[in-house]
Amino acid sequence: MSPIAEPHVSAQEARPLRGLFVAGSGTDVGKTVCTGALLRCLRQKNVAAQAVKPVQTGVRADDVATSPLSDACVYAKAMQGIKSMQGLQPSAVLHCFELPASPHLAAAKENKRLSCRSLREDILAHWRAVPARALLLEGAGGLRVPLNDDEDMLDLMSMLGLPVLLAGGNYLGGLNHILLSVEALRHHGLVLAGVALTPAADPAMNCPGVDVAGLLTDNARILRKKLEGMDCDAPVVELPRLEKLDWSGWERLTDLLRPIALQMDLRWSEQGQGSPELLEEERLIQRDGKTVWHPYASATDVPSLNAVSRTFANRMVLADGKELVDGMSSWWAAIHGYNHPRLLDALHSQAGRMPHVMFGGLTHEPAVALAEHLLDLMPDGLERVFFADSGSVAVEVALKMALQYQQSRGERQRTRFLAPRGGYHGDTIGAMSVCDPVTGMHSLFSGVLPQQLFMERPSCRFDQPFDPTCLDDARRMLTEHGKELAAVILEPVVQGAGGMWFYHPEYLRELALLCRQADTLLIFDEIATGFGRTGKMFAAEWAEVSPDILCCGKGLTGGMLTLAATACSRQVAEGICRDGGVFMHGPTFMANALACAVAGASLDMLASGNWRKQVDDIELALREGLAGCQGLPDVVDVRVLGAIGVVEMRDPVNTRALQQFFVEHGVWLRPFNHLIYLMPPYVTPVEDVAQLCAAVEKALHMGVYLP
Repeated sequence: MSPIAEPHVSAQEARPLRGLFVAGSGTDVGKTVCTGALLRCLRQKNVAAQAVKPVQTGVRADDVATSPLSDACVYAKAMQGIKSMQGLQPSAVLHCFELPASPHLAAAKENKRLSCRSLREDILAHWRAVPARALLLEGAGGLRVPLNDDEDMLDLMSMLGLPVLLAGGNYLGGLNHILLSVEALRHHGLVLAGVALTPAADPAMNCPGVDVAGLLTDNARILRKKLEGMDCDAPVVELPRLEKLDWSGWERLTDLLRPIALQMDLRWSEQGQGSPELLEEERLIQRDGKTVWHPYASATDVPSLNAVSRTFANRMVLADGKELVDGMSSWWAAIHGYNHPRLLDALHSQAGRMPHVMFGGLTHEPAVALAEHLLDLMPDGLERVFFADSGSVAVEVALKMALQYQQSRGERQRTRFLAPRGGYHGDTIGAMSVCDPVTGMHSLFSGVLPQQLFMERPSCRFDQPFDPTCLDDARRMLTEHGKELAAVILEPVVQGAGGMWFYHPEYLRELALLCRQADTLLIFDEIATGFGRTGKMFAAEWAEVSPDILCCGKGLTGGMLTLAATACSRQVAEGICRDGGVFMHGPTFMANALACAVAGASLDMLASGNWRKQVDDIELALREGLAGCQGLPDVVDVRVLGAIGVVEMRDPVNTRALQQFFVEHGVWLRPFNHLIYLMPPYVTPVEDVAQLCAAVEKALHMGVYLP
């Protein structure tokens, strides 16, 4: 079997995007003039910079170089007297639309649709094609000018992650627009490279009696003071409004903007140099190695690390600029991808109102609304929600609920739990006790863990006819130990970290009947399977079974903040609270308002139903993409369910070597034990799923997984 060909990637294609985004606080605030002056300054210094207009409106494509309405024409005038550079034009326009309107309307007029992802790809393709050291990207209008019904210019800027020069109008009321724009940039994690203030044609805005000179000076003063209060050292440059932009006028503007241009040139130089200076990623990893302890890792034999600088959609951008397609959803939590505007808006809105308040004796709208929404989505019969800090704590809560419920009934001998082998429920003491005692990663603690009972793993595959004998051991254990069991706990349909095993839903239906007969509670751990991952909102829906207690987490907040929940039936709640009883648990950050608000927004997004098609598309792409792994040496099984793909190997894989290989091939996957698995965000395009699968198959062909 011949190995897959190694794609050739040139140094030009591999280099990270460098440049500056010139944005405005509105229209007609001097973006194009600032871009032209910066270009002139950099070209004077012999820096191979190019001004790029991603979207130009109001100009026919044939006239883009000559029309006075074209920004490219302004850039050309800015280059008066500047020596040209061989092979690099001063400017480029990537998309041109004739209608003089905002980008989305101008594109729609020509039956086209802009998107941040496609514009970003166009910008990167252009960057790879030209011998430029940096691009000066000029936006269209203000930050929130729409590119389509869902995305705007700020979303594109956030995806690119470049520093931003903000051009703002200096006039009566202009300071408000500038400060709001600065706040929006900061909320999107963008670096403010500077602010260029240009007076309007009428700074008094038709208000007679305004002290114009005092107004202009005071706007600049207050802006500097505000930036200082934000701990932002971005310079504020006051530009004159020139009626005639001739050679001397361009020189004047260039001189004023020179400090910003030189500062950016220095930044690009630092980004481009290697040894002996350490790159940003290397410096960060060195600092990490001296102070930080990572999960399931040694503090002395430091694991292989990659520093992430920013994220967007289904991508992670490393500190060195390398971009990775995420196949892990940040341990299965980032179901909507990263930096989703609806989740960010919910976070910012709640942060400004009330980030947190204790939940003992108090309540708040985000928590109540979230509980209501959760119960609407969960299987019928669950009526109370207890919020927890994490999935592992949610399991602890479920176990304590079961124990208190049995105590309140007078069943004091019911102090143990039954769980199938191959399960995983978390890393806290109670959760560890119900994980597989052999493969559950917790054998070191077996001497101090409560001794629970275990039955055979469900052996009936999801994709094969149900075999009733797979319940024989469960039936035997419940018959022999039913009187001492508080509850049975398991992950419905999909066993996660314990082996990524998919079993038949009929097993759950039959197990539920056995639990009822034994008068034992049934707990579903849906921390990994909840919120659509298996193709159903909750995996319990595959079996149409309602448990007595259900735990959820991970995807609850779309991966933005830590939050989990444990829901129970009225019977459990009333049983615990009979005769004045109370549930004995209370996390300090229970029902954190920020997390609840974000979770509410995440559930609203799921309620739209778009996730169903996304998961269906991913499932099909995983089946097609991983099919080539079936039958390869050392591959035991390949299985797919919903947005989960698994390649099971015969022996434990070389995780460190595989992780490095995947990063080199532009994807992020983190295998464990004998499993190479994929759980991408739902927003992942099918071509990215194909890239993930191709990297897995290539690693197997090349034997990277071998010790």
